[in-house]
Amino acid sequence: MDGSTTRRQHRLVKQAKKRVLADLQNPPSIAALCRRLGIGYRTLLRAFENVHGVSPLQYFQMLRLARVRRALMSARSLSVIVAKTATRFGFRQLGRFSVEYRTVFGESPSETLRHAVHGHERRRRVSKG
Repeated sequence: MDGSTTRRQHRLVKQAKKRVLADLQNPPSIAALCRRLGIGYRTLLRAFENVHGVSPLQYFQMLRLARVRRALMSARSLSVIVAKTATRFGFRQLGRFSVEYRTVFGESPSETLRHAVHGHERRRRVSKG
């Protein structure tokens, strides 16, 4: 692959990311993304595989999972609702979301939330004491 192809693929991936990140709550389908970018699926697939080593679907799924995890880990209270956080990042099938989350991070989303809140409480007590 020549340098211009590599640059073109990086630019394409950057454009795709920008469109998906613009609305993580309602991310476009891969087909809609291809239409908006004026390219075919295989072109997008090759670009993502060459730039990130995974398909666009896998990349965006991991990105959204990571965003949910970051939001849960920054929570200061158990009043944060896992389902609400997941839907904020475009997950509609919460059972499937939970299974994927556990597969990737080794714990359930509610466990992440509990650990984060208890960690913040411990740090707050130590800093006051």
